[in-house]
Amino acid sequence: FGGSTDDPFGGADFSEFFSSMFGGMGGRGGARGTRPCAGHDYQAELELTLEEAYHGGPRTLTVNGKNLRITIHPGVEDGQTIRLRDQGAPGLNGGPSGSLYLTFRILPDPRYTRSGADLTMDVPVSIYTALLGGEQVVETLSGPVKINIKPETQNGTRLRLRGKGFPVYR
Repeated sequence: FGGSTDDPFGGADFSEFFSSMFGGMGGRGGARGTRPCAGHDYQAELELTLEEAYHGGPRTLTVNGKNLRITIHPGVEDGQTIRLRDQGAPGLNGGPSGSLYLTFRILPDPRYTRSGADLTMDVPVSIYTALLGGEQVVETLSGPVKINIKPETQNGTRLRLRGKGFPVYR
């Protein structure tokens, strides 16, 4: 004991001592929760008419109070999901924003039935045109088309109009 005032640690700071022993895990710079973290993803559904799905075009959505303008490509399918990067929840501590997963729902159309890229519709034809033949105007999603009906066409006959079906997505 002899009244010595010598510092047994040689004047070194305790924090430096622990930092050298434990690799700087405590105190400054090593705190947990400060590393960047990506934001959560959002999911949403967008209802489209068959005509909107056929033509595509711009659309404005509101997701969590934010207006988002997107372009829908022609030919989207019912149930198809697209990913819009950086449109989800904001990241934490400078991390990237999450994504928005947008699922398309195509509403039923009273005129057309869709099967993949094929569109089917029933067209009433007068009995005179069915028996004697003639021209019939048919409305398609791309506009009216004039078709030729052969004489003695039977009820339920199917005619194919090439290139008038649904566009293939992208």
